[in-house]
Amino acid sequence: MFSIVHLFYLQLPSANAMTSRFPRSLSYLILVLLATTLGGGASRYAFTHQEAPPNVLVFVADDAGWNDFGIYGNEAITTPHIDRLAATGLRVASAFLTAPQCSPSRISILSGKYPHATGAEDLHMPLPDGEVLLPALLQDQGYFTGHMRKTHYGPNGERQFNWYAEAIDDFPQFLDAAGSAPFFLWVGFRDPHRGYQAGAFDPPHDPADVLVPPFLADTPETRADLALYYDEIARMDQNIGRFMDVLTTRGLRDNTLVIFLSDNGMPFPAAKGTLYDAGIRTPLIFSWPSAIKAGTVAQGPVSVIDLAPTLLDLSGATPPATMHGESVRNLLEDPSVPGRPYVFSERNWHNCDEHMRSVRTARYKLIRNAYTELPHCTPADASRSPSWYSLIHMKKQGALTWPQQRIFQAPRPRIELYDLEKDPGEFNNVADEAAYAAVVNELTHVLDQWIDETGDFSPMTRRRDDNTDRITGVKFTPKIPPMREKE
Repeated sequence: MFSIVHLFYLQLPSANAMTSRFPRSLSYLILVLLATTLGGGASRYAFTHQEAPPNVLVFVADDAGWNDFGIYGNEAITTPHIDRLAATGLRVASAFLTAPQCSPSRISILSGKYPHATGAEDLHMPLPDGEVLLPALLQDQGYFTGHMRKTHYGPNGERQFNWYAEAIDDFPQFLDAAGSAPFFLWVGFRDPHRGYQAGAFDPPHDPADVLVPPFLADTPETRADLALYYDEIARMDQNIGRFMDVLTTRGLRDNTLVIFLSDNGMPFPAAKGTLYDAGIRTPLIFSWPSAIKAGTVAQGPVSVIDLAPTLLDLSGATPPATMHGESVRNLLEDPSVPGRPYVFSERNWHNCDEHMRSVRTARYKLIRNAYTELPHCTPADASRSPSWYSLIHMKKQGALTWPQQRIFQAPRPRIELYDLEKDPGEFNNVADEAAYAAVVNELTHVLDQWIDETGDFSPMTRRRDDNTDRITGVKFTPKIPPMREKE
């Protein structure tokens, strides 16, 4: 079976040709039908019969919204290679990050700990000495570990990999260095992080075709901004295709588990840096032809806190008790198993100090804000964007809708509750409605229990001053203020 599907994978038209000849949804459907119809019995995917631990290749997007991919519903964007990964594996429909900001999120994923427990909860905080990441633990299992492109962990994190390279063309050298050992490679793309310049992708996306989220102002400047963002996602997708070609040429595709996710939401106001789904929800794809049935979907909710324990489990190791996550190996075997009853996320310092915590179920999300007297702090890269300036301009004119003006709200409510079944955009806070009192009580209790069990710190400690104005978005100093342990 796999040889036929694999041949079709290699012979698919290029991204541009596919766009012109086939609707993107039809191309994906063809892949899924071939993979599942020819797939054979379930015994083909028996994890217990794996003769060797898998190679692992992790692709991490830098600031990509969860739904800005063809397979996640955005047909205006060009992502054929990522869509093929889903067609040849498992797509998680509802996956969530532990933080909506880069370095805390990446360190959390690799450590299996929530950001506040790593000692690196703020942007640009290095991993403290003594903290151990996934690659060091996989080395104990005989893996050769490597990292490409963006790290963002600090010296202790970076030295826990055997190998590093910046250029994508160095991937064959990594495979040569790994030799016959199983490998683990983390590829930290810089796309689609700001700043944006024309020419990232040819042909460029048309601003007229982009999907403008309701929390952004639908102006020509915002559309042009989104089109450049789309271009960088498409460039990343092309580079993923280059990696996959090398795997195939080397005969390594069948027993390589390829994972794709993002480190936080899109770098736009009301997305990156928030605990709304636009900030913490992530694409999550697992593709492993010899073990995961093609074209399958898990509904979730799934938290990336479970990624490191899962990879350790697949390597034959027992995850350390210090990890907060648990192996979800059973999900890879059977996508119908229930997801987590609760997923947790947090936002700490990122240009401004925040102490926000959230708990989410399949239907509800509760967010707790500490510094309610202040408006939410938009990360400085997003507050220097054309999309931000469009919002500011319309705000001065009094022309913003509620979804657009919410990011400027002050004071903010201490508790936000959203009924995601009725309000997937999270625009209607129902925390004060009597019909939801029991839900607020339940999720507040669950959040307090998580805070106690994971050793979270008080919002009155571990604080930093702002280096960006919360109202105008102006970054007034490049310096990261020192931490104040006590008020």
